[in-house]
Amino acid sequence: MPGPANTTMPPRIVIQHPTPLVDCGRYPSKATVGRTVEVGADIFRDGHEVLRAVVRWQGPGADSWEESPLRAVDAEVKGVRWEGAFPVDRPGRWTWTVDAWADDLASWRVEVERKVAAGQTDLGGELSEGALLLAAAADRARTAGARADADALGAAATTTGDASAPDRARVAAALGADAVAASDRHPDRSRVARLDPVVEVDVDPVRAAFGSWYELFPRSWGGFDGVTAQLPALAELGFDVVYLPPVHPIGVTNRKGRNNRTEAGPDDPGSPWAVGGAEGGHTALHPDLGDEAAFDRMVAEARRLDLDIALDFAIQCSADHPWLTEHPEWFQRRPDGTLKYAENPPKKYQDIYNVDFDCDDWQGLWEALRDVVLHWVDRGIRVFRVDNPHTKPVPFWEWLIHTVRAEHPDVVFLAEAFTHRAMMRTLAKAGFNQSYTYFTWKHSRWELTEYLGELAHGEERHYFRPNMFVNTPDILTAELAEGGPATFVSRLVLAATLSPSYGIYSGYEHFERTPVVPGSEEYLDSEKYEAKERALDGPLLPLVGRLNHIRRSEPALQVLEGLTFLDTENDAIIAYAKQHGSSTVITAVSLDPDHVQEGVVVVPAELGLPPSFTATDLLSEQSWTWRLGRNYVRLVPFDAPAHVLRVDVA
Repeated sequence: MPGPANTTMPPRIVIQHPTPLVDCGRYPSKATVGRTVEVGADIFRDGHEVLRAVVRWQGPGADSWEESPLRAVDAEVKGVRWEGAFPVDRPGRWTWTVDAWADDLASWRVEVERKVAAGQTDLGGELSEGALLLAAAADRARTAGARADADALGAAATTTGDASAPDRARVAAALGADAVAASDRHPDRSRVARLDPVVEVDVDPVRAAFGSWYELFPRSWGGFDGVTAQLPALAELGFDVVYLPPVHPIGVTNRKGRNNRTEAGPDDPGSPWAVGGAEGGHTALHPDLGDEAAFDRMVAEARRLDLDIALDFAIQCSADHPWLTEHPEWFQRRPDGTLKYAENPPKKYQDIYNVDFDCDDWQGLWEALRDVVLHWVDRGIRVFRVDNPHTKPVPFWEWLIHTVRAEHPDVVFLAEAFTHRAMMRTLAKAGFNQSYTYFTWKHSRWELTEYLGELAHGEERHYFRPNMFVNTPDILTAELAEGGPATFVSRLVLAATLSPSYGIYSGYEHFERTPVVPGSEEYLDSEKYEAKERALDGPLLPLVGRLNHIRRSEPALQVLEGLTFLDTENDAIIAYAKQHGSSTVITAVSLDPDHVQEGVVVVPAELGLPPSFTATDLLSEQSWTWRLGRNYVRLVPFDAPAHVLRVDVA
């Protein structure tokens, strides 16, 4: 029978179940610049030796590894679970691993301490072992250039090994505080066990994890110059991202008319998502919006104001897109030679054609789409809202996003994927930094509690970042259409205080809510098919601005994982606490647009707050004394439908 195949003895320490780990390491987890990555692992071995462990990490482009200690946190199972953290200070792909080893000197000290406590007096053999261990530690300190530690350990080794000295003095020398501290600084890691393979984490810019978005159609604001003129006001309102639907030429063939009519009038501008015309395709600008210089001025002004311009990346082509003649192989034709326009029954998009990701020249198609993104990155764009990514291959997104972010790690991709959870999760794993969510259709207290609880505390928290848009040009929910202005206010507060990233589409601040037909989620006179005369003067904007500035001032509102839902004893009121560091914000929102609602907010001891504290409403600037347990609230539709309470602890 053959012996062990290994030429060196395998480590006796077991390292397993590292976190965060996405699909057994198939995909990286996500983190944010300026924060820490909290990690953990089960670490154990046979016997009773004292174990030590560290997390080791390496940032993008780094030549060396850094490390910090892990601590055992589960005393009930003898410290099997170990946890720690490391800071991340720049975007890109980071790697980390875990090293663990048995500390022979610490294990020896535990043995001697137990024997001394048990009254044993014949410790000569044990002390001779300790002298050798201390001497070896002194050698390691000397090699490391730590002269003071080497001297302290050497002196302890000499006394511990002196058989003529009293055992009490020898034990005291070995267990002395100076010797213990010095030996801990110079452990024997020659038999270290290492987590293999290493684990990856994608570190994103802050904009990927926190931001307030405002969506607008440039053609309704006077083109690029008109948008540029509005940027200071949008920055003053506390927005971080201004998202523009496609800004490219719009096809003429099969152009849509107002309210999605299949025939356009002579003055109908068409849908911006029908990308491509005689002027060019995905890298061209619609001439009615302005020239290249106007676009560059807009981007430069946004950057000056610390705003990001987000562009829409829609992988589809009008019948007039240059690719249809330059690359007909990228489009699938029926046996009769015709192209099939895009459909999502019952919706029909007669003005656009999808590219064929199964074509023979799929590599050329992938590269062309990558070049589109890089074109706009070179023009200063760092945020992309991607249209319907769930209808394109996941491997394509994984390749494209990784390729772009390998050179430009500050680029952010938002997935507009209103589809089943499995696909939404997989797109996030594949690299999308943010995703639209089901929040738009979650209305009841229990729906919101269940869904947000999953996002904040389930496995998705490691890779899925929600962006809770309250409306979009495609989505006017029945709740908004039927609930009226009071519902607009409540939904705004919910989105802004539940999710670190949220957005509104222009018109929301004017309470626009007329569907094209009753029960439809399409707007009447939709801006997708016509230009409007927009102005930044909606009656809801003061509340929008107030909420955005509250979000910036309260770190608790900038993270999702610190979310705790609170009992209200009234299903028409939802309440939750968010905590991050020393920041705690308690929010209570009425879900009833028609009636005054009264209830309580039950503050549990698990939040770690004092028995009583000052709760300051950041919306009304009123303050009350709140306490652990039940606290009365009264919420009035539209006028005072919510409290956003900063917890002030003396």
